[in-house]
Amino acid sequence: MLWFWILLRIVLSPVLYLGWWPRNRGMKNVPKRGPALMVSNHLSFADHFFGPLPLMRPIIFIGKGEYFTGKGIKGLISKGFMTGVGVVPVDRTGGSAAEAALQTGLRILAEGKLLGIYPEGTRAPDNRLYRGKTGVARLALQSRVPVIPMAMINTFELMPSGRTLPRLGVRPGVRFGEPMDFSRYYGREDDKEVLREITDEIMRAIQKLSGQEYVDRYAAEVKAELAGKTARPVTDDDE
Repeated sequence: MLWFWILLRIVLSPVLYLGWWPRNRGMKNVPKRGPALMVSNHLSFADHFFGPLPLMRPIIFIGKGEYFTGKGIKGLISKGFMTGVGVVPVDRTGGSAAEAALQTGLRILAEGKLLGIYPEGTRAPDNRLYRGKTGVARLALQSRVPVIPMAMINTFELMPSGRTLPRLGVRPGVRFGEPMDFSRYYGREDDKEVLREITDEIMRAIQKLSGQEYVDRYAAEVKAELAGKTARPVTDDDE
């Protein structure tokens, strides 16, 4: 992945900076080496570009396996592109999907890399911040690495869901918060109350950075309602 990430940065970085002049803040809070869990709100497909943009090292995200299994030229482009922006595929269709994502995340962190995770589980249906799933807390406790809250700014306006190209005239950006330490909870990764408390603390840190309105519901449920569908209840066990 590394060579493609370097090539993509060489090509895309000047375009993104010249085209949208992003506002970025707090890069000093991200370790220059070693593992860290980068926890972000998720407003747009553009988050994959503008989130890692000001950093000199890649952020590895866990993504749907379907991004990598398409057929023909389109499938090949999708696979190459997702690889280039640092997405690692995980099969999320089976009953062990959450465990597969957890183990993949732990492996990435054990390799000393930055792991990106969107605890809302999906792109927000609007410009608000939704309830986080507790998989992020389990990752933090099992890996015992620093947790860096990060907030994407204006990416919903830049490229809302369904739009294929970003709008001009919108200045996106990313804000990185100070590292969060959860060592006081080590060894309690099976305590559901602890996992919820950690997750909510992380979401509050993201909200403070982003200034978003917080909604104490899962984004997937709200999206299903807006689409007129009946969704099964979302739980913390869903990764």
